[in-house]
Amino acid sequence: MAARLRSVLPQLSRFSAVSTNSYHTQCSGQRKFNLLHVTAVKHFSLRQLSVQTQDTPNPRSLKFLPGKPVLGSGTLDFPSPSSAECSSLARDLFEIEGVKSVFFGPDFITVTKMDDDVEWTDIKRYSLDAIVKFFESGTPITTGAVNNESSFSEDDDEVVAIIKELLDNRIRPTVQEDGGDIIYKGFEDGIVKVKLVGSCTGCPSSTVTLKNGIQNMMQFYIPEVVAVEQVEDEVDEVNAKVFSELERKLQD
Repeated sequence: MAARLRSVLPQLSRFSAVSTNSYHTQCSGQRKFNLLHVTAVKHFSLRQLSVQTQDTPNPRSLKFLPGKPVLGSGTLDFPSPSSAECSSLARDLFEIEGVKSVFFGPDFITVTKMDDDVEWTDIKRYSLDAIVKFFESGTPITTGAVNNESSFSEDDDEVVAIIKELLDNRIRPTVQEDGGDIIYKGFEDGIVKVKLVGSCTGCPSSTVTLKNGIQNMMQFYIPEVVAVEQVEDEVDEVNAKVFSELERKLQD
């Protein structure tokens, strides 16, 4: 396994110059990925903490950068208010009208609104205020476990080890740059199972990205990979049903 892994790694930088470019372009719509890639960034200074907001490929998601570590490493997804018990900041953000989900990254926070009809103006203002107050309080960001599911394990076989290497070093950094994350969920019968979270959830370009970017990269290096598919946890399916029912009642 080690020999094959060493043979693959030197080629990653060459592939990233071509295929990762395709991946990021698909995810970002008309935005193009290059070494000078810059997204729209707005700067805010509230009290003693400087916070930036950054657009994401998903028009319903906005990325907040407090200029200091959030989780430091790993990610944590809060798809609903009931999932935010371990974080006072996540609970405060869910208190803002129009917020659908919250996501913590190593140095950023992604807030996703319920739908396109909800304006960003108030959500942005109240989110900035909540983030500033939280970091000034010195309260721990979370009392729960941080997601590092794609980390290597001694039980991984050769193919799984290479899949995780590609995810960790070539795919996840690009996805996190856009306010989301991709989590390894398994490999069975040639199918790589992953979960897209954060700004990637509900993003119009996520399906195209998954097939034209991530799947192409996996198949280029790993012949054993037949396809890459997105999966949902049981709790995600329940949350989706609850949210759909809520939307229906509001429309009625």
